[in-house]
Amino acid sequence: MIRLLDLIEATGGRLLGDAPGARAFAGFCFDSRRARPGELFVALRTERGDGHDFVADAIRKGAGGALVEAGRLVAREPFAPDDAPPLIVVPDTYEALTRYARHIIRRRNLPVIAITGSVGKSSTRAAIAAVLGRRFRVFQNPANFNGRLGVPIALGALEAEHEIIVLEMGADRLGEIRELCEIAAPRVGVVTNVSEAHLAYFGALDETAREKRALVEALPTDGLAILNCEDPRVWAMRDFTRAQVVAVGASLCQAAPPHLHPLSCAIAHAMARHYGIPEREAGEALSRLPALPGRKSVLRGVNGAILVDDSFNASPASMRDAVAWASGDLPARVGAHPRGCRFLVFGDMDHLGEHSARLHREIGALVAQRADGRIRLITLGEQAYHVAEGAREAGMDPASVVVTYLARDAVAYIRDHARAGDLVLVKGDVSARMERIVAELLADRADLARLPRQEPGWESVRVAMPSRPTWLEVDLDAIAHNARAVKAVVGEDVALMAVLKADGYGHGAVKVARTALNNGASACAVASLNEAAALRNAGIDAPILILGFTPPWHAREALLRDVALTVYDLDVARAYARAAQELNRTARLHVKVDTGMGRLGVLPDAAPDFIRAVAALPGVCVEGIFTHFSCADSDPDYTRLQIARFREVLDALGDALPTLRYVHAANSAGALAYPEARFNLVRVGLALYGLNPFSPAPLRPAGLALRPALTWKTTIAQVKRLPPGSPVSYGKQFICQRETTIAVIPVGYADGFRRAPSTFGEVLVRGRRAPIVGAVCMDQAMIDVSHIPGVRLGDEVVLIGRQGDQRITAEDVAARLGTISYEVISAILARVPRVS
Repeated sequence: MIRLLDLIEATGGRLLGDAPGARAFAGFCFDSRRARPGELFVALRTERGDGHDFVADAIRKGAGGALVEAGRLVAREPFAPDDAPPLIVVPDTYEALTRYARHIIRRRNLPVIAITGSVGKSSTRAAIAAVLGRRFRVFQNPANFNGRLGVPIALGALEAEHEIIVLEMGADRLGEIRELCEIAAPRVGVVTNVSEAHLAYFGALDETAREKRALVEALPTDGLAILNCEDPRVWAMRDFTRAQVVAVGASLCQAAPPHLHPLSCAIAHAMARHYGIPEREAGEALSRLPALPGRKSVLRGVNGAILVDDSFNASPASMRDAVAWASGDLPARVGAHPRGCRFLVFGDMDHLGEHSARLHREIGALVAQRADGRIRLITLGEQAYHVAEGAREAGMDPASVVVTYLARDAVAYIRDHARAGDLVLVKGDVSARMERIVAELLADRADLARLPRQEPGWESVRVAMPSRPTWLEVDLDAIAHNARAVKAVVGEDVALMAVLKADGYGHGAVKVARTALNNGASACAVASLNEAAALRNAGIDAPILILGFTPPWHAREALLRDVALTVYDLDVARAYARAAQELNRTARLHVKVDTGMGRLGVLPDAAPDFIRAVAALPGVCVEGIFTHFSCADSDPDYTRLQIARFREVLDALGDALPTLRYVHAANSAGALAYPEARFNLVRVGLALYGLNPFSPAPLRPAGLALRPALTWKTTIAQVKRLPPGSPVSYGKQFICQRETTIAVIPVGYADGFRRAPSTFGEVLVRGRRAPIVGAVCMDQAMIDVSHIPGVRLGDEVVLIGRQGDQRITAEDVAARLGTISYEVISAILARVPRVS
């Protein structure tokens, strides 16, 4: 509880408005989406926005007032005079929180216990609080509130009845632990371990240790330092404290509950001894301590499986612990069958910097080392892919390693394969949102309340930010939906080949391939060998066909990578055959017939003899024959003529080619509008990405609803008012005719945001259309936002996609540029990060 007088005394704040009903607040909040009645909303300025913009929203949700900065006061007009909330005005809201936290701890003069370390802080905090709860009324901060901002906010919930404070302390920058100790003045300090978590912040383990060491350095002479003697970097901290030192270690606690790490158990027992609580009483408290949400919480899963939710976060150390836990004898203690399968569903680990790929691979190698035929590894995400890679490299059976990029695909695998008595352990970092996997695998939906991040507002929280302020959002759920939708149209007897040219039409070929293959596709098509190699390097073993020209000098690599080749020239076919003989392999070939495209392919009259000649070559298997439509989207008559020509070639061949497995002609438009063109395989590109494969003629099947998978976004970099006569951009192509509000966006033609002869025309800001003005630059463009109130630095801008009730499609942009949607999306350059 925050007493208004304490707050004003601590901060020197000025009360604006009467506060007869707000002599106290239930606590602090800083996210208007999660504001609760009676809380004090703190308007913070962050890298992502300004909390002063959301004061009114917080008040509407029940917040009893707001802590705001002078000079940034929000207008009070949204509130009726009688309902105007109290505003406490301070120079700096961050500093005000710090002053309040320091003030309230000094005024209450309660003993403070602080816990830090790379992993295990939350579980250790909970264990300590459970043991001390036998004697004291304990205050403890939630796990998400352990940093320089979080601890002061958490202390807003400190009540008069509390007798002891247990604080978890985290850090994502150097000096943060020291600052937290200056606020909290702990008398007892605990350091759990030093490991690779947060290497992106500290660079090296020694720097991480130095940061954690600040806790024991801050302890008073009559204080206590509890240190993990089994971690050399932690135990070395004993030389840097004036306090009494107590050694603990995981090996010193043999009776920890299955969900509690033995180190946390040992620390809690050491704390019990310090406060005079008998061992037996401490043990009883720990045995009754429930698992924290997302920390090896045991739940009932689908198909009678034992579901272990370890989704709160992940680091290399905690991943290693999870692998050891799942492959040991502890699963049997929570109900898993001793001979049941162990499904490890692993998501990305964050904050590992340049070490990320290596550390993920090391986890995979550990899984392979522990694999005994019962373990199945399912990965979800771009970084977690390296776990699968590491497992395969270390010799794990590839059939036991499943790579996914979409939560629904990971869930589907578990639902299809897990049985009663099997163990399913789900783990990943915050950005991976692995609790969503757990939610879909619950046998009892009432257990949702036991999962982490279930509070209102989490659904709209962006945990990970792209590496540039201009990015593409790729909706893999839409890719999955579109693949299933097309498959439903063409039927079970027709195979679906996902076309992944140009890095999956700019969407990211590897992720699209995995998603499509998990949702109805059975093969992939690319334009060149390097595109095929990227898929093979990512562990994709589905059939791959190169649709374009593969020069003879690429034949050996193509054969070694088991990639099928397109052929239409006999000399090139002979070169492929020679390469196959030299490698003692079989060259899988698809003959392309030019039925009217005028591009690659053998002409129909020559096709039968050509195919027979190729099939007679040693080391060659002609497994496919295909053609390509030139205008299936707009000219039914010509398309049917192409189909007829192709059928004539097939009829001429008859049964002379027993190796022929695939006959294909249809692209997206052909597959959807011409059932007679489907044969036994269709090549789907544009429709897979949710784009309209048709010209204005409505040829698509009734009821087919494709979902665009790509949204292109950027942010406002600057807003300025220019007087009449001011030029904008190079060449003074645009001159302001009146006072004009110009916003600069950090996207340009080097990103694929066209400069000439036409531009994208307009973008979306705050749900309204804003015209592009002046010449588009290499890295920046300018838009006129004079008609849009409140535009500010950091506002999201949509270039392609939906914002509010407005939408700009790739087809809209193509029409402005005088081109096709294929070019628009494929021209978005690689320097624009893709997030999904």
